[in-house]
Amino acid sequence: MSSVFAQRRQKLLSLKALRGSSPAPAQTEETCPACSRAVPRRELVANRYVCPLCGHHYPVGAYYRLSLILDKGTFRELDAGLASNDPLDFPGYEAKLDQARRRTGMNEGVVTATGRMGGQRVAVGAIDSRFFMGSMSAALGEKVTRLVEFADKYRLPLILFSASGGARMQEGILSLMQMAKTSAVLERFSQRGGLYISVFTHPTTGGVTASFASLGDIILSEPGALIGFAGPRVIEQTIGEKLPEGFQTAEYLVEHGFLDAIVPRPQLRTTLLQILKLHGKGGDEHGK
Repeated sequence: MSSVFAQRRQKLLSLKALRGSSPAPAQTEETCPACSRAVPRRELVANRYVCPLCGHHYPVGAYYRLSLILDKGTFRELDAGLASNDPLDFPGYEAKLDQARRRTGMNEGVVTATGRMGGQRVAVGAIDSRFFMGSMSAALGEKVTRLVEFADKYRLPLILFSASGGARMQEGILSLMQMAKTSAVLERFSQRGGLYISVFTHPTTGGVTASFASLGDIILSEPGALIGFAGPRVIEQTIGEKLPEGFQTAEYLVEHGFLDAIVPRPQLRTTLLQILKLHGKGGDEHGK
């Protein structure tokens, strides 16, 4: 009986996530944290939670982010029940996991799914920074790995949105192992001719940057995203030098060849559709 209630609870949490995964200001106006000007809530929502005055990109949840690019009604979540446990008996970790699940309605910090874009089937995933800052756990790495394998099996284009604070310290070496694991499966996917589009969002750091997020055939980013391995302060203390202005921002990295393009959120679906069209249609219909 307890398992039945657990399943019902998880279904309710998932529905909560689908409804509330985007920020929803309660006021009629929202003060932009970047330009400090008041933005009408209606304009903010219509502009995909991008400030129409200065272009600041608000953080958004994984479900909402995927809804912006997928054809309506085609979203099908994969491995929704896969969740982290407490492999190292880290003090307080189980309680924090439960709190994160209640707050976000998610089992883990990444949502993986299949859907359609312009009628073409794709495999997609998005990390949600509200869940442990999008840190990479064993479960997150496993979900990403299974998504890549799904894309490989059915010959689907793969699109991954990254947002992460790095490895999840509560899982120690098990977290760090996901860097090699996700990198290896992407190498196999690439060798078999798979198309992988990686999209950086703010912030993407640590082990996620140093593994699957940086291995895309095409690498895009939202404007203003912080992208790096260690933080600027740590780097400056290590090398004993002041870093260049704007170092580790998407704008600096595209100038130095690390990114292919910076694409504002309202234009991202159109850009992705153009890339998919250029690379031709594919996919196995048996993977519905």
